[in-house]
Amino acid sequence: MTALNELTIAEARDRLAARDITSVELTEACLTAIEDAGELGAFVHTAPETAREQARAADGAAERGALAGIPLGVKDLFCTRGVASQAGSRILEGFRPEYESTVTARLWASGAVMLGKLNMDEFAMGSSTESSVYGPTVNPWGGGDRTAGGSSGGSAAAVAAGLCLGATGTDTGGSIRQPAAFTGITGLKPTYGRCSRWGIVAFASSLDQAGPMARDVRDCAILLGAMSGHDPRDSTSADIPVPDFEAALTGDVRGKTIGVPREYRIDDMPEEIDRLWSEGRRMLEEAGARVVDVSLPHTKYALPAYYVIAPAEASSNLARYDGVRFGRRAELAQGDGIVEMYEKTRAEGFGAEVRRRVMVGTYVLSAGFYDAYYNRARKVRTLIRHDFEAVFADGVDAILTPTTPSAAFPLGAFAKADPVQMYLQDIFTVPVNLAGLPGISVPVGQDDSGLPLGLQLIGRPFGEGDLLDTAYALERQAGFVARPDRWW
Repeated sequence: MTALNELTIAEARDRLAARDITSVELTEACLTAIEDAGELGAFVHTAPETAREQARAADGAAERGALAGIPLGVKDLFCTRGVASQAGSRILEGFRPEYESTVTARLWASGAVMLGKLNMDEFAMGSSTESSVYGPTVNPWGGGDRTAGGSSGGSAAAVAAGLCLGATGTDTGGSIRQPAAFTGITGLKPTYGRCSRWGIVAFASSLDQAGPMARDVRDCAILLGAMSGHDPRDSTSADIPVPDFEAALTGDVRGKTIGVPREYRIDDMPEEIDRLWSEGRRMLEEAGARVVDVSLPHTKYALPAYYVIAPAEASSNLARYDGVRFGRRAELAQGDGIVEMYEKTRAEGFGAEVRRRVMVGTYVLSAGFYDAYYNRARKVRTLIRHDFEAVFADGVDAILTPTTPSAAFPLGAFAKADPVQMYLQDIFTVPVNLAGLPGISVPVGQDDSGLPLGLQLIGRPFGEGDLLDTAYALERQAGFVARPDRWW
């Protein structure tokens, strides 16, 4: 019989509603699993008393919300009232917000239970969860030497290992979809503006978007319904209705057209990724979809444009961390003034990758380089968005691509030796963020060594219901049910 902490959200919801199990039992199973999984480095702050209190409340509630009694993990980028929220950085050491992010507030209002905070790359800048002040997250797959991806690596590892039933993530250039693919789970990056960014520590404000990470497509649909909605406190939040995403899951893709972009077939693409992509195409055709080749001609410029725009916005957003009002403040020598305080606090508070991106961002925004780099990157971004618009205007309902250029790579493979190789891990995911589109990674197969591999589906703006339905069809065709062998 499936252990309680390994249930899907939908399974747990049904058993809770039938009074077959209680939220307290479910929560205790997850808390025990967390205690036994310290080697993974997934949870960095736990909130057991809060979790037990919320679980008891869920069990005693007369009216049950959509997520009543479901234990979740929260990426450390979300501010949670009274619980440490460090964004994986030393500079926010000791910060305990007096407020709750909109997304997490909505989850708790729907009856969900907060188990604690999950590891991540510092300020979400990374693709391996190795830049975290807490240390790296280890992938449950691969026996202990593989990355869980990033920046939402802690969320991905926790869901894959059965430490929580679902988790929140954020995606700026692939930070939900890439770790989901690496750990054999499902991760959805919604349309920019679908979920409020209020109370989420900012990396790149025009790219960041919160989304769900769970074991399957249905669970992502359930979570997204609770996370979404207009928020007047976020000027980029879309004032549009939130549909019933779970009700959209029919799995019927007959009559739909799926596009396969030629430009995503990169040089030196591993044979196993190419084979998986072809297999995904075949699966959707067998399900009744029409699959056609399409062109996204400006794809090759997406990664360089992203690594101008994202650092530029990061350098602006991170200027607020100066040791004055909150977080860490460096010890000062006699005679040091405010400039020395800024310099010392930021030098010791920010890690190497954050410092690198702040310097790049400051450079591209500086006088004499603004037009040459930042404005040019913004123009490329517009062209990339127009490419997607043209494809969808031609009748394509979704676009199928690989999620990542490889399976989970070894810890330490790129983090220090070659940051550019790390940046290339985002090659298939970044265009979606630049265009503001929804994208989902679905586990479809495994490589020759047994590591999971995912495929990405890209949808129309605010078409998450239709995208989830297509992903549901792909999921059912693939039949991926593998789970990592327990070594931790």
